[in-house]
Amino acid sequence: MTAAWESGVDRDDELDRDDERVARAAWSRLAEPGDLAARELVEAEGAVAALAKVRAGRGEGRWQARLPDLDPAQDLATLRRLDGRLLIPDDEEWPVGLAGLGLEAPFCLWVRGPLSLRPATHRAAAIVGSRASTPYGERIATDLADGCAARGITVVSGAAYGIDGAAHRGALAAGGSTIAVLACGVERPYPRGHEQLINRIAQEGAVVSEIPPGSSPTRWRFIERNRLIAALSRATVVVEAAHRSGAMGTAARADKLSLPVAAVPGPVTSPSSYGCHRLLRNGAICVTSADELAEICGPIGEYLAEELPIPGRVQDGLDPRDLRVFDALPLRTGAGLLSLTKTAGLEAESVLASLGRLELRRLALREGGGWRRAPSRGG
Repeated sequence: MTAAWESGVDRDDELDRDDERVARAAWSRLAEPGDLAARELVEAEGAVAALAKVRAGRGEGRWQARLPDLDPAQDLATLRRLDGRLLIPDDEEWPVGLAGLGLEAPFCLWVRGPLSLRPATHRAAAIVGSRASTPYGERIATDLADGCAARGITVVSGAAYGIDGAAHRGALAAGGSTIAVLACGVERPYPRGHEQLINRIAQEGAVVSEIPPGSSPTRWRFIERNRLIAALSRATVVVEAAHRSGAMGTAARADKLSLPVAAVPGPVTSPSSYGCHRLLRNGAICVTSADELAEICGPIGEYLAEELPIPGRVQDGLDPRDLRVFDALPLRTGAGLLSLTKTAGLEAESVLASLGRLELRRLALREGGGWRRAPSRGG
């Protein structure tokens, strides 16, 4: 803790305009993510005055218990050694989407990486899903992230095993932007098996957390982390999710923020897609390609998914009577007029007229005393 915080001497000289930044850094350690009482106090008093009140013994007991270990200057020094930065709501880089969280917004963001968050989140998609993913899910997540990169859309995820990791890798491999939101300090890659991946994101994208360096991941922090993933994105797509999955929590947060929620359908027999199918039944947008994802996470009308052409059939556009005769034509051996009349259920004159038109379109072939379908145009 700095001398200014310990002795109260000339704080204006010691901290100057950084008082707010240091106070918010302190609050990020004092209060757990989602602590509405702390947010309400800071909102009412300001971060500096609210912190002074707690230091004077007038705060909640849970905050008082953490005061002895409070050292925001040390936390900020650790961040500087990582070439990181602390963002607060007054900064130009502060993501606009966080305003939608209201009192659930973080006090600050601890950030590593060159990616500027405000412009990066202007067009961003959260791609999330199960840790216990399948090869199908990982392929889809990679393809979606690759497609986002091609369109200048930032991929936001949680750096977990499975779908999250596939999404980050897909974006990086395509030279796109990606943001990893952690439930621990930005200097503590978690899970450990993704240390190399997270360090690469810190070099090329952005690694973000609302809690200070040295903080460990906890179940509660993972749950609260989901709201940041949703708020930093224009839309959330769940690629795979089992019956109980953190990705479903991210989808719920996005829905609460009135942001589009999408899901990728999977095999109906796959437990890994149960959550996705539940989302789809409850009104989530069905996404099967990067085109469709881009359409919902960009500004209205900027990305329009192309409709895939429906393969045509040789009989498309036929008059109903001609179609009945065409359906009556055998594939191999020619059929006589009487047989075709019975099968098509039409008068002989009408069948003959249809056969003439079908022959002109090269759909019917005269063979001996009968007719059959033309082999090269079989429908």
